[in-house]
Amino acid sequence: MDGARVYKLKKPVRFPYLDFSTSARRRTACLAEASLNRRLAPDVYLGVVPLTESASGYAIGGHGPAADWLVVMRRLNEDETLEAMLRSVKARNADAEQLATVLARFYSHAARVLIEPETYLASLHEAAILDWRVLLNRSFGLPHGTILRVASAQRRFLEQDSQTLIERVSRRLVVDGHGDLRPEHIWLTPPYPIIDCLEFNSRLRAGDALDEIAFLHLECERLGGRWFGDAIRRRLARTLQDDPASGVFLFYRIGRAMLRARLSIAHLLDEHPRTPDKWPRLARAYLALAEADARRLERLLVP
Repeated sequence: MDGARVYKLKKPVRFPYLDFSTSARRRTACLAEASLNRRLAPDVYLGVVPLTESASGYAIGGHGPAADWLVVMRRLNEDETLEAMLRSVKARNADAEQLATVLARFYSHAARVLIEPETYLASLHEAAILDWRVLLNRSFGLPHGTILRVASAQRRFLEQDSQTLIERVSRRLVVDGHGDLRPEHIWLTPPYPIIDCLEFNSRLRAGDALDEIAFLHLECERLGGRWFGDAIRRRLARTLQDDPASGVFLFYRIGRAMLRARLSIAHLLDEHPRTPDKWPRLARAYLALAEADARRLERLLVP
């Protein structure tokens, strides 16, 4: 960091869903990060520069050969994220309106992802099964009754209302979105930039735009700001073809809560997990949100 700017260096790692193992791959990833994030934060992502190496050492954008690559960003005030503003009770209705305008424009112009409806349904089912398997691991000590009730509601929705999801895919509502639309990535200062999209995997960004808003809505509620999520949802209802009577929004919220519960508790699988007491507590909080939504969804389903 150099005051007004931040420089991001990618670690030389390789996972099933990304490969940053070489300098060339990291350069490609940096270029993708800058390009994709300019969709929602054009004045934040300033470009990509080499980290050069010479006899005198390393330098940013120096004259030696490139040893690695850096994403250049404008520094933002962490106290002005949606997460911070909800926690400090400083977020306003006007912020929700402005952010909704940004999101409506983004989803209206986002590239459409062509996917077979059956493939989309299968991906939702496979994701749910993975969540259930991990969360039901007895070593984690999570409430099995809650998990099974939520799983039952998810199964029933997929059995009864799969046609609703198929119709959404057919109406081309699956987009190349952000992929990780959390309050910590959103700034409530003009022009309301949103950073840190999942640039490394297009498959993880592809989804129903309503699913992304359901995730944001869930996170706002977890932070004590459900009203903010409600305002966003109302403003985007027409853009996202959101029909409250269909149960799709609740289904998406449940899926996101279960995913976040799984990702939270999975930290305990690390050899030396940091803050091990934090993750079961966070997983239980997400499961409580999922169960409350499952109860609401059950009322919309045929007995």
